[in-house]
Amino acid sequence: MKNKAVIFDLDGTLWSTSSQIVPAWNQVLARKGLPSVTVEQMNSFMGKTPDMIAAMMLPDMEHEKAMRVFAECCVEENTYLAAHGGLLYPGLADTLAGLGREFLLAVVSNCATDYLDIFLDYHGLRNYFDDHECYGGTGLPKSQNIRLVMERNHLASAVYVGDTELDRAAAEKAGVPFIWAAYGFGREISAAAVIHSVTELPRVVRRVL
Repeated sequence: MKNKAVIFDLDGTLWSTSSQIVPAWNQVLARKGLPSVTVEQMNSFMGKTPDMIAAMMLPDMEHEKAMRVFAECCVEENTYLAAHGGLLYPGLADTLAGLGREFLLAVVSNCATDYLDIFLDYHGLRNYFDDHECYGGTGLPKSQNIRLVMERNHLASAVYVGDTELDRAAAEKAGVPFIWAAYGFGREISAAAVIHSVTELPRVVRRVL
């Protein structure tokens, strides 16, 4: 049994969907007479919880109504992604295959369950991961979901790989080292190690763990 794990964030770490889903969101917003979002705004939403995204996207709208608009945007984005997928970072599948021979692999994200399922199934990556958890599945913050994955897999140690300051804070709160994916959406984040490509991960993980 593997007792060490590499736990991944999703957006900005394993794939990117910003440019693909902006048109889907803007279809919903246009129907409601609301301002459109840009790719730059979408990038700033990545890694946030649904509550946070709704407040950022529609700051002047009553929160429950904003959440309903956000939910409609998610339906449209999932329809698109289920048909077209997102953009995987180069070398991802080969890197996961190599890491999986030594470490338990898991995904912990602030996304919804159907969004995570699309990532795993459209790109044929489900078999690369031993476990996964998300905010949509538990309603828990990322730090607690990291601990949940560790506890149910009886892990002695783990590292969390992510791209934003929220990822770093979650790793710290969960008590695991953080590896910053500098190719993602965050900027200048303190970490135990930094990678500029997914393919650098095996060497870095062995050093950190």
